[in-house]
Amino acid sequence: MAERDNWRCWVCDEPVDPDMSVNDGRGPSVDSRTADRKAKVAERLAHRGCNSRKGAVKVVIAWPDHLHVAEPAPLITVAGRLERKGGREMVGRCPTRKDAHEVAEWLVDRFSRLVPGLPVTAAVEPGGGQFLVVLAAGRR
Repeated sequence: MAERDNWRCWVCDEPVDPDMSVNDGRGPSVDSRTADRKAKVAERLAHRGCNSRKGAVKVVIAWPDHLHVAEPAPLITVAGRLERKGGREMVGRCPTRKDAHEVAEWLVDRFSRLVPGLPVTAAVEPGGGQFLVVLAAGRR
């Protein structure tokens, strides 16, 4: 599982050191991404600290500060909907086409680790003097 996830934490998307103690907050931990024991969600790699925090509060996948995006959608919510129903979802607005393409590229890369096996594509659509970033996925 860790090799499949390329030794990256699904929550914070930072590298996980395989040699770090599992008792250390930055050490490796197995996480199912849900507290519902009946849900059929694949296990994935997380830092022990990220996994522990997830149990206490709702997980929020942070958008990088270097991306210029207005009203970014909550990615965990988007991932859940796309995973369940497929379809298209607008996830943010950008001031320039270049910014929108950077956001789209980051989202496709991030979703490849957030929801492995779900083929997600991103499109940039002009609208109202700005550029909308739209994610799309088929049903699994």
